[in-house]
Amino acid sequence: MRVVIHATAEAAGLAAADLIARKIQQRPRAVLGLATGSTPLAVYRELARRHREEGLDFSQVTTFNLDEYVGLPGTHPQSYRYFMEEHLFRHLNVRPERTHVPDGRALDFDRHCESYERQISQAGGIDLQLLGIGTDGHIAFNEPGSSLGSRTRVKTLAGETIRDNARFFGGEDQVPRMAVTMGVGTILDSRQCLLLALGEHKARAIRDTVEGPVTAQVTASALQLHRDVVVILDEAAASLLARREYYDQVERVRQELELAQADRAVR
Repeated sequence: MRVVIHATAEAAGLAAADLIARKIQQRPRAVLGLATGSTPLAVYRELARRHREEGLDFSQVTTFNLDEYVGLPGTHPQSYRYFMEEHLFRHLNVRPERTHVPDGRALDFDRHCESYERQISQAGGIDLQLLGIGTDGHIAFNEPGSSLGSRTRVKTLAGETIRDNARFFGGEDQVPRMAVTMGVGTILDSRQCLLLALGEHKARAIRDTVEGPVTAQVTASALQLHRDVVVILDEAAASLLARREYYDQVERVRQELELAQADRAVR
């Protein structure tokens, strides 16, 4: 697990956007796993800017979102399909048929979830999965206690998640109680995972994810088992990490090696 700590939330968001942009430049037909919520907003703004001002091309990119609320149509202002259209898709040249968000109004959820898994597989698997994290350490809507081998399915939301999301709906009583979500196992199948966390309210979850035991009670901790994870944090989200000095040291050495390699390439 590579842990990268930036001075501000803005710098952390730009770093995450840079990693995604480089993936697209290296692999124009990249398959991206995307997240919603307030955390990735700066990332999406920067990707839109790079498309608009620098020509970053999304025409061959395929996307799969992590989750969607059960019961909400894609036109609902709080649906994740609506969120993605408003904050990212309409600002890019991504093809609509290449963007995938679970259907919160599927008539047969078992069949729909199986189909979503099959679509990911048929696309070649996810190259880079962007993740946020809940205050209780969950990723996507894999609430505490979720199987670490789980696949896309319907999950009942925990009380803490409902409270966290109430601000978007105007009250806890308005928040849907269920969601369609990629499973932890689905996420771990991605070739690379990018976990972005900002703010002091995420510090405990980040500490438990990065330095705690692997446990279904903190589903993000399963990322410790993944072969390629980048955790990008601001100072506030990193504030409870016991091995902070070591993470900074690793990044300094990494940067020195990259500079040396670039210098040799020029020569």
